[in-house]
Amino acid sequence: MKLAEGTVVGLIAGYYDVETAAGIVRTRARGVFRQKKQKPAVGDHVEIQIDDQGMSYLVKILPRLNRIGRPAVANVSHVLLVISAVEPDFSLELLDRFLTFFSWQKVQVTIYLSKSDLLKGDKLAKIKEELSYYQEIGYPVFTDYHDVEAQIPQMIKAGQIWTLAGQSGAGKSTLLNHLKKDANQATGAISTSLNRGKHTTRKVELFKLGEGFLADTPGFSSIDLTPIKLNELCNYFVEFKRASSKCKFRGCQHLKEPGCEVKKLLEEGQIMPHRYDDYLAMRTEISEGRLPEYLK
Repeated sequence: MKLAEGTVVGLIAGYYDVETAAGIVRTRARGVFRQKKQKPAVGDHVEIQIDDQGMSYLVKILPRLNRIGRPAVANVSHVLLVISAVEPDFSLELLDRFLTFFSWQKVQVTIYLSKSDLLKGDKLAKIKEELSYYQEIGYPVFTDYHDVEAQIPQMIKAGQIWTLAGQSGAGKSTLLNHLKKDANQATGAISTSLNRGKHTTRKVELFKLGEGFLADTPGFSSIDLTPIKLNELCNYFVEFKRASSKCKFRGCQHLKEPGCEVKKLLEEGQIMPHRYDDYLAMRTEISEGRLPEYLK
């Protein structure tokens, strides 16, 4: 009997594919996980046991950095957030929801504007201008898939797990097929009546890319922010958190407090009004404990 460590790269029909130094080993999880109400996730760093008959078992989940999504990906280092220009239409509100959620999860985000080739002229220019603000506050932004194709594999460092995220139909699987030629992920049409895509990804799988991994996950169009503590929400807007060190009062919520640096920058045009409006809308959502109407 011998032990080895590795990363869960796939889950299918109750089997876990674990990448080890010796290659991929297909394993079954020991019953102890069921007893402890634990479930290994793709991305988990695990310990496996190979017995003398060559049978392989997953016996231990090593400490996790995080666990995100349904189905879940564990130990996510970075999210490549795909937001579409059209089909479905570009949405600053949705972009801010994703960014706030991943900031809460302590995961870095790179933004990719998909389907920009389907939009021309002033409409595309306006979206790019809006995205330039996000670049200014620290989010890398790509608006051309050729740039993504060339640069993203270089950005994924050894041992990192990146995951694609974004609304259904935004083009995540299409992007994955560009990044990883042998991925062969299915792509789906847009439902024009709902302006949202059909789910084409049914499982989570890690693909080797750069020196690490890239995960494709089922698309989703909304994120539940209600578990976030109301007085902590402002910390997940990166430019608010940066400015708050200059607020007069510690724990300033940037509402009606005197000497608020966020409100000052908002008045000066250094913080975009839509960001502040989305912050207020999220506060209402969290305080009421329910999703806004446009996401139901």
